[in-house]
Amino acid sequence: MAHLVVKNSFPMIASAPIQYLTPTQLNDLVEAFQTWFDKSPTVTKRKIRGRYWLAFLVLRFTGARIGEVLQINDQTDIDFRQAEIKLITLKRHNPKNKNHSRIIPVPSNVIAEIATYLAEFPEQRGKTFKLDQGNFRRIFYARAEEAMIPRNLAHPHILRHTRAIELLKAGVPVTVVQDILGHSALTTTAIYLRISGYEAKEILRQKGLI
Repeated sequence: MAHLVVKNSFPMIASAPIQYLTPTQLNDLVEAFQTWFDKSPTVTKRKIRGRYWLAFLVLRFTGARIGEVLQINDQTDIDFRQAEIKLITLKRHNPKNKNHSRIIPVPSNVIAEIATYLAEFPEQRGKTFKLDQGNFRRIFYARAEEAMIPRNLAHPHILRHTRAIELLKAGVPVTVVQDILGHSALTTTAIYLRISGYEAKEILRQKGLI
C-alpha cells in the first residue's frame, strides 16, 4: 500500500495532547495487518481475515469513526469507478442528524483491494464490513502489538487522529478536513492546527513563506 507521511505529535491542549502514529508506526501497523491477511492458512481464514483487513484500510484512509466504517454496505456505499465511499456520519451530540452522509475519496488501491476480495468471495457482498466492533478492536490490538505500537496508541481511533494530521500537514484546507472527518463544528477540526512553533516554522519554510 502507498503510505503518506505524518509527523509525530503536537498539543491539543496542555493537559490532553493529541496522540497519533509516526510514519514508521503507521507503516508497521499496515504491514502487520497485511501480513496477517496474506498468511491466512486456509481459504476460510482468508475470507474472515479479509473483512478485518478491508475495514482497517478504510479506517486508515478515511479517518472515519469505527462505527461509521462498520455500517458500510459494499453494494450501495462504494463507488468503484470514482474511488469514493459513502459514510453515514455518526454525531453523538445530535441524534437527529445521524442519517447525514458524506462522500470520502480514497486511494484507488484501497478500492482495488475491496474489489479483489469481493471477486474472490462474492457471497460476502453487502456484508463485508458488517463486523462486530468488539471483535474488530481485539484484532486491531493484536496487530498493533505485533507492530510494537505502544499500548496508549494501540486503538482504532488513533487512525482518525493520524489521518487528520496527515491531511493538514499535506496542505488540505481545514474546511475540507472537517468534511472528511464529519465534524459538525470547524472548531473541532481546528484543534489539530495547534501545532508547535518548530513544526509551524518547518511548514512555512517548505511552502517558501519564510
